Amino acid sequence: MQNIWTILIILVILIFFSGIRIVRPTHRALVERFGKYHHFAMPGFNWIIPLGIDKMYKINITEKMINADPQEIITNDNLNARVDAQVYFKIKPDEDSVKNSQYNVNSIEYQIVNLARTTLRNIIGTLTLKSANSERGKINKELHTTLFEETKSWGIEIVRTELKEIDPPKDVQETMNKIVKAENEKIAAIDFATATETKADGEKRAEIRKAEGIKQAAILRAEGEAQAIALVNEAAEKYFVGNAQLLRRIQALETSLMNNAKIVVPTGSDLVNVLGEMGGILPIKSKPEGETPAMNKF
Repeated sequence: MQNIWTILIILVILIFFSGIRIVRPTHRALVERFGKYHHFAMPGFNWIIPLGIDKMYKINITEKMINADPQEIITNDNLNARVDAQVYFKIKPDEDSVKNSQYNVNSIEYQIVNLARTTLRNIIGTLTLKSANSERGKINKELHTTLFEETKSWGIEIVRTELKEIDPPKDVQETMNKIVKAENEKIAAIDFATATETKADGEKRAEIRKAEGIKQAAILRAEGEAQAIALVNEAAEKYFVGNAQLLRRIQALETSLMNNAKIVVPTGSDLVNVLGEMGGILPIKSKPEGETPAMNKF
């Protein structure tokens, strides 16, 4: 009897440990009992009935990236473009979303790839090759919107979509490269011509300013010389005229003295002062009031 209890205890222990399930934070789990959904398992310690009664299915809820395989798409201008895209998605962590991802759709990644390829054909088929390359943001937005709407019942979130490449045929690519090169050379030539013109215009303005400077210096020099001449004339008119008259008087006096003639010069005359300075003679002071003024004799 004791052996039976021992065996039972061992069996219970084995059953208990065989039913332990650990769910990581990156996963959620669905537990089915006899093939029917039973309950939702969160991260951490979980226990199920082993021996095929309960089964646990762990689902990764982290973000995933899948490639929409490259495909040839005919654009609106009848060119074959090689198009490739990437789709980023993740399963939502709530119970209903996890259940929908397992029970509402078969092979999520395969379905997303085919849906993305079909959507890209519909979008790019309405665009020219040039507009498709220049409107990548618009294509990404339309692709994301379509996938989001079509996968609402799958329990997933379309995080983002990225258009990797839109490659035209080889001969078209070579032609486009030549056009781009020609446009770049044209822009470079225009820039060089503009720079040359700007340099020439700068040199022209510099020469004009230099000529204006020389002209202004000449004007200032002429004005200075004119002012100097005016000052000389003014000085001559102010001082030389009186001195010339005095010089004439002295010359007349000299002529008279040569003939021993007597000249009477009134006191206070400029001639008296000049003669006094020449001969060291001081003029005779006038007498007090009432007396007859004296005359200087030579």
